Amino acid sequence: MSQYSPSIGDFQSAQEDESAGPMAAMMSKFLETRTVLIFGGVDQKLAERVTAQILYLDHLSNDPIKLMINSPGGHVESGDTIHDLIPYINSPVAVVGTGWVASIATHIFLGVPKEQRFCLPNTRFLIHQPSGGAGGKASDIAIQAEEIVKMRERIALKISEATGQDIERVRKDIDRDYWMSTDEAREYGILGTVINTASEIKI
Repeated sequence: MSQYSPSIGDFQSAQEDESAGPMAAMMSKFLETRTVLIFGGVDQKLAERVTAQILYLDHLSNDPIKLMINSPGGHVESGDTIHDLIPYINSPVAVVGTGWVASIATHIFLGVPKEQRFCLPNTRFLIHQPSGGAGGKASDIAIQAEEIVKMRERIALKISEATGQDIERVRKDIDRDYWMSTDEAREYGILGTVINTASEIKI
C-alpha cells in the first residue's frame, strides 16, 4: 500500500481555504523558498500560523529556514512559543529584521545565535520590560504584578545571555523603552550583520 505524503501545494491550499484572500495566498507561496513571515502584532493566531509553517518546513527537509520579522511586538507567551520552537526543530534558522523589531519580536529575533541574526539597513530595534493591565480583585492584581516581575526578569536574562551584556545593565536599559539603530543594536550584541541582499545570508 502506498503512503501519502503531503506536499507544499497541499499545505498552501489548506491555508488559502482557511484564510481566503490574496495576502494569505501570497504568504503561503513564500513556503516554496522556505521563508516564513512575522509581520504585525504577535498574538496567538500569528504564533499558530508561524509554528505550523516552521514545523511543516522542518518536516520536509532540514534545509535552512529564513524568518522575516517586522513587528511592534505583542503577546509575550505567543512570542515565547516561536522563540522556543526555533531550537526545537532540526533545520537551521536565520532571522532577518526589517522595519522594526520591537518588544517580544526582539525576543523572537534573539532565538538564534548572533551569526544567524541579520537585518536590512533601516531596521530599528526596541527592548523594554513587559507591561500588562492588571484588573480585578486586589489579590488578583497582586498575583498579576508578581507574574509581570517574573516575566521581566526572564526576558532580561535572555537578552543578557543572547547579547553578552551584563544583566544589571539590561535590567536598567529595559526599565524604559530602549530604541536602537542598526549600529547600536550591533554594538549591543542584538544584531549580527546588516545586509542589503538575500545572497548575503549565510547559514
